[in-house]
Amino acid sequence: MALERSFRLSWKAMTMEPFKVHNGLVTVLDMPNVDTDQIIPKQFLKRIERTGFGPFLFYDWRFLEDQTPNPAFEMNAARYQGATILVTRTNFGCGSSREHAPWALLDYGIKAIIAPSFADIFYNNCFKNGILPVTLSTEAVETLFQAVREKHRFHLTINLETNEVKSNNGLCFSFDVDPHRRHCLLNGLDDILLTLQHEDKIQRYESQL
Repeated sequence: MALERSFRLSWKAMTMEPFKVHNGLVTVLDMPNVDTDQIIPKQFLKRIERTGFGPFLFYDWRFLEDQTPNPAFEMNAARYQGATILVTRTNFGCGSSREHAPWALLDYGIKAIIAPSFADIFYNNCFKNGILPVTLSTEAVETLFQAVREKHRFHLTINLETNEVKSNNGLCFSFDVDPHRRHCLLNGLDDILLTLQHEDKIQRYESQL
């Protein structure tokens, strides 16, 4: 029992950052069907921590064989450095269910992803790790691609309290999100922290064993 309580206390210290309103620089990945093996290649899955995966994000695309940055990979451009919002194409996060994919994106600095569609498991894993996946229409995503490329260091504000994506130049898109997932992300609750909201009941049950 003492070990379990120690685990609960240590997990509380690893609180997931709430997502309410985020303003950030936008980067783009103009590829459909990006699978999790491209998001974080399998050779980098040996780490046991959740952190430290950012340098290996999109590794096979970001780097040449000599490990220098690939100038042909759009995200490597100086204008996108420090981006926290990723705009990409349909079916993002397909392939294996590895949770390392959102870990790598978050460690790189990505806090929100906008796409026409996401693979289901990846979509769920984003919410569990503090990333907001925003589903917009193909037309809306295309509009964002054009805006990002036309304006140097384009920013967006994503408001989870009002379910809106806005830009300074007048773009505004509404998005839907499951109420339970929205509640958890607004309050920084992963599955374990959500369970620990009932810690008093858990302790009462444990005391009866």
